[in-house]
Amino acid sequence: MFEGRKLVIATKHQKEVAIAPVLEAGLGVQCMVPADLDTDSLGTFTGEVERSDDPVTTARKKCHLALEVTGCDLGVASEGSFGPHPSMFFIPADDEILVFVDSRNGLELVVRELSTQTNFAGAEIRSENELKEFAERALFPAHGLILRKSPKDPEAIVKGIRDWSHLKSEFHAFLDQYGSAYVETDMRAMHNPSRMKVIADAAQKLTLRLRTTCPACETPGFGVSEAKKGLPCALCQYPTRSVLSYIHTCLKCSYTKEEMFPKGIREEDPMYCDVCNP
Repeated sequence: MFEGRKLVIATKHQKEVAIAPVLEAGLGVQCMVPADLDTDSLGTFTGEVERSDDPVTTARKKCHLALEVTGCDLGVASEGSFGPHPSMFFIPADDEILVFVDSRNGLELVVRELSTQTNFAGAEIRSENELKEFAERALFPAHGLILRKSPKDPEAIVKGIRDWSHLKSEFHAFLDQYGSAYVETDMRAMHNPSRMKVIADAAQKLTLRLRTTCPACETPGFGVSEAKKGLPCALCQYPTRSVLSYIHTCLKCSYTKEEMFPKGIREEDPMYCDVCNP
């Protein structure tokens, strides 16, 4: 269904570096990037433009915008969010969404890759030693940094800093004018190799899903749409919060298949039971 077709990647931050090799090898598509596509109009990490929609909606809008400006009927877009991990609250996480659209065949597929492999951080600093310590933790200069007046100020800001001399000179300029500076990791993909890796992992997940066809109608994209909880406790047999089954759904004909015990166990350790270990 995809072999030899052109696929547009909706990006202005060089995400094609992570996405294109995976999709071209796995699907046989020919990837392209539209010239001058302003995805920042839908939101920026640094607050100049607030993201008004959820990540999936934002990625979907990016994708359709790229399809419209290029005339392609096959596209993909990504949107990343950064903050505390949803279950390991004290660990930062990179939550990447990929939206794939095949307008010729009326298909849309959304995949998610959640990773703790991120350097996402920020801090107010007042000395060069503090700056150096933060930069080393943030994997600088392989990863870019941003300096700004304060965390929420979109005006006094310098992005894409990738060398020590530039970092120090900009820091002292902020120090002279404001008495301190706020330093943060630049999470734009072209300045963040860690994020590029997570995007590539998401692209691999997308490829594997698209190479899986529906048993009923052979439409690509057959995969998990729901995880049902309730795996019984091995001690008291009470339903736990652990996954009991996965529901696989077709994107086209709505055929469903339930996969029982997807983790390979039929009972959960009592330590994860709300009754035995409240």
